[in-house]
Amino acid sequence: MELSRLSLSDNYFFLSSPIHRSSWTRPLPALPAFFTTRRRRRGLCSASNSDTLVAAAAKKHGEDDTDLKTWMHKNGLPPCKVVLKDKPSLDDSLKPIHYVAASEDLQKGDVAFSIPSSLVVTLERVLGNETIAELLTTNKFSELACLALYLMYEKKQGKKSFWYPYIRELDRQRGRGQLAVESPLLWSESELAYLEGSPLKDEIVKRIEGIRKEYNELDLVWFMSGSLFQQYPYDIPTEAFPFEIFKQAFAAVQSCVVHLQNVSLARRFALVPLGPPLLAYCSNCRAMLSAVDGAVELVVDRPYKAGDPIVVWCGPQPNTKLLTNYGFVDDDNSNDRLIVEAALSTEDPQYQEKRMVAQRNGKLSIQTFNVYTGKERESVLDMIPYLRLGYVSDPSEMQSVISSEGPVCPMSPCMERAVLDQLADYFNSRLAAYPTTLAEDESMLADGSLNPKRRVATQLVRLEKKMLHACLQAITDFINQLPDHSVSPCPAPYAPSLK
Repeated sequence: MELSRLSLSDNYFFLSSPIHRSSWTRPLPALPAFFTTRRRRRGLCSASNSDTLVAAAAKKHGEDDTDLKTWMHKNGLPPCKVVLKDKPSLDDSLKPIHYVAASEDLQKGDVAFSIPSSLVVTLERVLGNETIAELLTTNKFSELACLALYLMYEKKQGKKSFWYPYIRELDRQRGRGQLAVESPLLWSESELAYLEGSPLKDEIVKRIEGIRKEYNELDLVWFMSGSLFQQYPYDIPTEAFPFEIFKQAFAAVQSCVVHLQNVSLARRFALVPLGPPLLAYCSNCRAMLSAVDGAVELVVDRPYKAGDPIVVWCGPQPNTKLLTNYGFVDDDNSNDRLIVEAALSTEDPQYQEKRMVAQRNGKLSIQTFNVYTGKERESVLDMIPYLRLGYVSDPSEMQSVISSEGPVCPMSPCMERAVLDQLADYFNSRLAAYPTTLAEDESMLADGSLNPKRRVATQLVRLEKKMLHACLQAITDFINQLPDHSVSPCPAPYAPSLK
């Protein structure tokens, strides 16, 4: 993923056909707490505290009792088989989170709801011009950034916006996931320390840098899409919105965007009421949103009792993606994985020959290995031949490797021990980078009062450590199978690097 673009190619709410442009003509509403703006020079908009414009209006004029589903029915949503229910927030200062539940007993194959395309927002609708939309999103600007910018401007429209009830719902969610936790993109530095030892911590820092690059490109949208922003008589984006507000808006859009399939670039990301984050995510579910006859519908993949939360598939995403995008970790995620990057030494005199052999076996000179949960032994077996190749130093052995077919076979007991020792040292070093042990993680998770962000972070690092321990167990088993344990590892001046 290109960090400067941050397109969410890992979001997998699939729609099978495009939504017709003719239904996307109305402007969008004001947005949540995430889309609050600082006090303006010209006095055009003022929201200087953590309240949203919506919340502030409610306090002053009384709460608007038109809920999201009622508004949708008034604007074309046909009768459906779902209701919105409350889930208490783990933070007493925040409102409960809404979620979509079955309003009646459902059977596998039932249509839970069918949302007309007039209630769906995509980039084509935002920019009003597919050519400009594609130009922006193939240059330096991602779809998510465009949607976030649009919603920030619409935030200023307040109740005049057609989408006011939907955006008020996004405000209520505050970008929180199933565990009422915000994306780590919005965590403080001290909260990010909960992820110490996990590669995700550095990934979050890099991703925030990418979002900042997009923030610096916001004015490009302003100048290229003047026809859109004529309805917003405000300053150019970087003067109207501080970076922190944009980052919050980006994270909120990220948590609820739907990925369209088989459509133009201008339509591939969409915001769908009753879609995420109101729908619960489940890694072993196969129910997906799909476009049928000008509507977005959900066909359930399992039976439900009335009141049960409706779950949908979030795609084959590891827990690092689930936490970053949606604020939760799935203990039963079969797609969870660690990444190991191995690289042949470019200083090796036989580097070019080894590179050729690696390519012949479907590997690269810098190769990424995915270690999937439950398949750690198979992953280690996949790494070993690649590392053996790096350990070959004798020219005659190299010629034998070149003339043979398939992965590199064991060359000698000392080489095999050296390869396994390097792998063991690597996985042990990764475990040592965590400030807590697996047992300490288990003890923390047993504490019902554990801070929600600390809890999801601990869930993540605990699952990572389990995979690392499983890799080490597989390596130990392979070492125990060696015929002679007294053999010392071979020296390796050009051993592959691991990171």
